[in-house]
Amino acid sequence: MDDEDFMREALSQAREAGACGEVPVGAVVVLNGEIVGRGFNQPIGRHDPTAHAEVMALRDAASRLGNYRLPGCELFVTLEPCAMCSGAIMHARIARVVFGARDPKTGVAGSVIDLYGEEKLNHHASVVGGVLAEECGGLLSAFFAARRKRSVSV
Repeated sequence: MDDEDFMREALSQAREAGACGEVPVGAVVVLNGEIVGRGFNQPIGRHDPTAHAEVMALRDAASRLGNYRLPGCELFVTLEPCAMCSGAIMHARIARVVFGARDPKTGVAGSVIDLYGEEKLNHHASVVGGVLAEECGGLLSAFFAARRKRSVSV
């Protein structure tokens, strides 16, 4: 499997989030070419502001691997990570982050700021952005368009 294949798996997770009424963001954690963690946005349903897709996937991977540190793992996520998720990614020691759509409002892998490039931080993951960006962004755009349409017709 390659980056696009793993991003398609993250997109599947994002669709699951959308089906639950959550913002459709999905993530998978990969180790040695195998998915070891999956997650999708769940802050509304779980009443948990930390239940972002990345955090859910990290929790799943850490549980499966029996360690909160995930060295050598890669994280694939449909939307550029926020500061909270990036902090968790760094603490988990993720080696590589691959994201789909940029987030011009809260993305910290270069859109708003670049936490991954901050020299003072003690862990640095490599970052690749824009993998299946149109499909990832399109899923988000369709979700918010439908939400706006529902609120106007009420």
